[in-house]
This record gives sequence, C-alpha cells and structure tokens, in this order.
Amino acid sequence: MMNSMGMWGGLGMLLWGLIGLAILVLAVLGIIWLARDLGRRHREPSPEPGPTPRDILRRRYAAGEISEEEYRQRTSALADPASR
Repeated sequence: MMNSMGMWGGLGMLLWGLIGLAILVLAVLGIIWLARDLGRRHREPSPEPGPTPRDILRRRYAAGEISEEEYRQRTSALADPASR
C-alpha cells in the first residue's frame, strides 16, 4: 500500500514542473513578441512633415492669391513672432 505523502509528493513535483514549463514558454513568447514589435517600429517610415507656413505663403503668392505687400507683411510676421 502506498502512503498518501508519496502519492501527493509525486503529483506536486509534476504540477510544479508544469508550472515552471508554462512560465518558461510565456517568457520565450514574450521575448519573441517584443523583438518583433521593436523591429516593426524600427522599419516604419516616419511621416513626412507637412508644408511650413513659409511654403504655404510662397505657394499662395505664386498662385496670385495674395499680393506682394501681403506676402511681405506675413513673411516679416513669421520672421518676428513678437510683431503679431
């Protein structure tokens, strides 16, 4: 006849072994996920910057939307933000 401590001792060791294995698998999967995520972020192109206010002014002046005087006033206001 087998004593109860011997039976539970073996099951306990098996249970702790499975828990340890599960933790190890989760750690490996976490490292793989982190490596893929960081690699994906590194490869994503950064967004192109939009046109600057000066670019917009130049385009509007070239298209005839604003006069030369207005273009000069707005350009000087961009150069000296305190004059606004």
